[in-house]
Amino acid sequence: MVTAPPWKEHQPCADFAPPAPALGYTTRMNIPDHLLDILCCPVSHEPLLPLSRNKLKTLNNAIASEEIQYVDGARVEAELAAALITRDGKVVYPIEDGIPVLLPERGIGTTQLTDPL
Repeated sequence: MVTAPPWKEHQPCADFAPPAPALGYTTRMNIPDHLLDILCCPVSHEPLLPLSRNKLKTLNNAIASEEIQYVDGARVEAELAAALITRDGKVVYPIEDGIPVLLPERGIGTTQLTDPL
């Protein structure tokens, strides 16, 4: 009798549920508050904060007008659903599928914006 390898017998846990905001998670991102407290800019080591809805709207308006670039010079092509900003307000990092993209070349410098964040 042939049996399935052990990794194929695994069944997902029926008790798993996505984290709720009441459990200390931010509302627009599924990043636990205790993790958000230790995240920092990979270049300046400034602490990161969630980008407010108003500031996100301002940034997305600039992205829609095709005037925003990543640090590496590539144009930001898609609007951001959520983002983190350094405490000093100089760099924004996108959050894609709930995961912060903390690559130095994927930072968005705020000095290129006509309306400050």
